[in-house]
Amino acid sequence: MLAMVLVAAYGATVEANVLDTVTPDFWVPAATLGLVFLGLHLVIRWLAPFADPALLPAVALLNGIGVGFLRRYDLADADAADRESLAIFAGTGGRQLAWTLAAVVLAAVLLAIMRDHRSLSRYAYTLGLAGIVLVMIPAVLPGKFSEVNGAKLWIRFGGFQIQPGEFAKLALLTFFAYYLVRKREVLSLASRRVLGIDFPRGRDLGPVLVVWMISILVLVFEKDLGTSLLYFGMFVVTLYIATERVSWLLIGLVLFFGGAYLAYVLGGTIGGPFANFYVRAEIWLDPFGDPLDKGYQLVQGLLTLGTGGLFGAGPGGGQPTLVPEVQNDFIFAGIGEEIGLFGLSALLVIYLLIVERGLRAALAVRDSFGKLLAGGLAFTLGLQVFVIVGGISKLIPLTGQTTPFLSAGGSSLMANWLLIATLLRVSDGASRPVAPGGPAARPSGGPPEQLHGAHTEVIRP
Repeated sequence: MLAMVLVAAYGATVEANVLDTVTPDFWVPAATLGLVFLGLHLVIRWLAPFADPALLPAVALLNGIGVGFLRRYDLADADAADRESLAIFAGTGGRQLAWTLAAVVLAAVLLAIMRDHRSLSRYAYTLGLAGIVLVMIPAVLPGKFSEVNGAKLWIRFGGFQIQPGEFAKLALLTFFAYYLVRKREVLSLASRRVLGIDFPRGRDLGPVLVVWMISILVLVFEKDLGTSLLYFGMFVVTLYIATERVSWLLIGLVLFFGGAYLAYVLGGTIGGPFANFYVRAEIWLDPFGDPLDKGYQLVQGLLTLGTGGLFGAGPGGGQPTLVPEVQNDFIFAGIGEEIGLFGLSALLVIYLLIVERGLRAALAVRDSFGKLLAGGLAFTLGLQVFVIVGGISKLIPLTGQTTPFLSAGGSSLMANWLLIATLLRVSDGASRPVAPGGPAARPSGGPPEQLHGAHTEVIRP
């Protein structure tokens, strides 16, 4: 309720600044979202009564602010004479409302089907194969069916488009969690100690090298650093959680940044499939070298953030239409112009809260698969926020990633609500009372424990 009050206040302020009046139906988007989230809350109370109570309100606020800003973008994009009569459910903001309803329903369905998170381990290899297929489809499709703004991340036919990589990350992470539970004893073995850090045996590097090669192929053929970093990062961090070996993090960093630098060098010398990444890296290094062409989007985003300053121009007081793709990749910059650095910091704290609650669920759950799954999901969400915010603020090269729960689009919204539903299910299993002398009580019909020593084993992330 508090989240939706904030969303309604945001919508009223936008209309006051853009229209010089507040229309009688300014509250409708917030009320619609409130009913949707109330329905999901009741589903959670019924199907996962011990789930973390902080996750839904935090995500609801982010989702609501995203819908509110997209409504604000529609008002700015419309002719001045038509703004006051612009329908609440029209434009990008209206579509985002519809996608929110679909995503929340999908999350509720997942909670109804998956009564125990351990049931996912039965389909780990199938999900792993499905994840690889989803990742590779855009890479093999012609550019006109898959490429948007230089990155081949989409499947586009006519008016329909979907970003399969958003769903692939969930499938691949489930496989990673299951695989590493089975193989962690081997991957934890050390061969030598260097500077106080135990490094693994050479023959155990195979899985990491395979995932590294896949991430480099994504970088080269899908032309996107963010997706490549996301897939490789979530595997390496899940491996670290499973083995507690810092050496895996060091090996992962060396492999990824070494591969990215090699792709940059090859892009500048031989071009070919490496050329796009080379161009993106050059824009990142000096966006003001060509501010009216190649560096235009990044320059406009930086100027927008600078214009916002500490406190922002106020909701509805900015000029979001000056930033290309502000409703998608650059929504964080558009919002930042109007709520300032303090407002953006508040949004980042909300993301941090969601990640922290996910990690708390990972610490509390009693089975190893659940620990790796929840820890990996929480880290993946945090890494995605880092990748997109880092690109907008020129910390890393621009990526084609969307800002979770804020950016327009159904693929990202549905995939991230599925991620939250899975975290809710894991946290429910973690907090469910333990029967005297036995394992944690589980819903009727839930699968028996499948993993070795899963109820008594504790892994320190």
